[in-house]
Amino acid sequence: MGPFFRHISRILRDCGTRVTKVNFNFADIAYFLGAAKSYFYRGTIEDWTDYFHSLVATDEIDAVALFGDCRPYHKSAIARARSLGIAVFVFEEGYLRPDFVTFEKDGVNGHSLMPRVPEFYRNLDAKPLPPPVTFRNNYAHGAIHSITYSVLATLFWWLSPNYTHHRDINCFRQSIIWLRGGTRRLFRTFRDRTIRNQLEAGLPQPYFLAPLQVNLDSQVTHSEFSDISDFIELVVKSFAINAPKACNLILKDHPLDRAYRDYSKLIQRLREEYALGRRLAYVDVINLPSALRRARGTIVINSTVGLSSVSHGTPTKCLGRAVYDIEGLTYQGALETFWNDPGVVDMQLFEKYYSWLRTTTQLNASIWRGIAKQTR
Repeated sequence: MGPFFRHISRILRDCGTRVTKVNFNFADIAYFLGAAKSYFYRGTIEDWTDYFHSLVATDEIDAVALFGDCRPYHKSAIARARSLGIAVFVFEEGYLRPDFVTFEKDGVNGHSLMPRVPEFYRNLDAKPLPPPVTFRNNYAHGAIHSITYSVLATLFWWLSPNYTHHRDINCFRQSIIWLRGGTRRLFRTFRDRTIRNQLEAGLPQPYFLAPLQVNLDSQVTHSEFSDISDFIELVVKSFAINAPKACNLILKDHPLDRAYRDYSKLIQRLREEYALGRRLAYVDVINLPSALRRARGTIVINSTVGLSSVSHGTPTKCLGRAVYDIEGLTYQGALETFWNDPGVVDMQLFEKYYSWLRTTTQLNASIWRGIAKQTR
């Protein structure tokens, strides 16, 4: 969904590359009209791999590009492409957000092959980089495209009755869910007002920050957690047992998950179970950069928020596989010891890592807006 891949197709064709696109539903077709040669796959997911194999042979495909490498159709296509010796390139939302799109060969996030050894980056020169083109109103454009895609896929489902999306996109169910999300957003704006003001002014008591990820985020599969609730329970228990009594723990909800999940009851139970009282807070509507800058430490699974935390010089502990989980950038010890001695971030190493990451894996672009002219 969105205009990004239509733009990519046109840029590739202008360079003389032959582009073939596979559509799986009517929304895919609508977003790619006139951008390249297209096929409409209407079969079952069980028959998809053989169809893909046949298409690759018929059209003499020598490279495959996908958005995300954990979706069912994509996983089987990647496996078959590799067995055939065909190059695989994966797009994903940017490691550096909001003005970048990730582009890597073979895989992204937990499947990325980028070096995890600090010496690799320390031996590089950090090149000065121009400021990226800024894409404004990304959230609003993302909402518009998501709604449009959902409506088209739902109303024209009969054109692809065998199609299975990796998450629920039924526009009728989603409209009810997001109405609930909007209501929660309004309520939490007032609920979080006091702590929001405290964080922006500099909370007098030291705190650790644990930003939550979307429960259906494919990145969570690159960890030991099957549900965000498991992450919450582990972090709160470890904090209660090991953290200094003078410290607080703030759990920050993900804005794209508030419509689907509410962890209030779970966190209240943990608050009572470990007698944490006001030391444990559950917030939503706060200024995240301000909270990251002033935190004593940040705990994530493998969210890109962790990389933002590192960029602010805030010690960060990853509990899953992350591309930035590198000695010198993140805490490499156990979570139990992180609370008392979170260490420091090697900012010189970060500058070199950032320079390499941006120049080798990041396109100055937006899934919802397109691609910057300088990136083309």
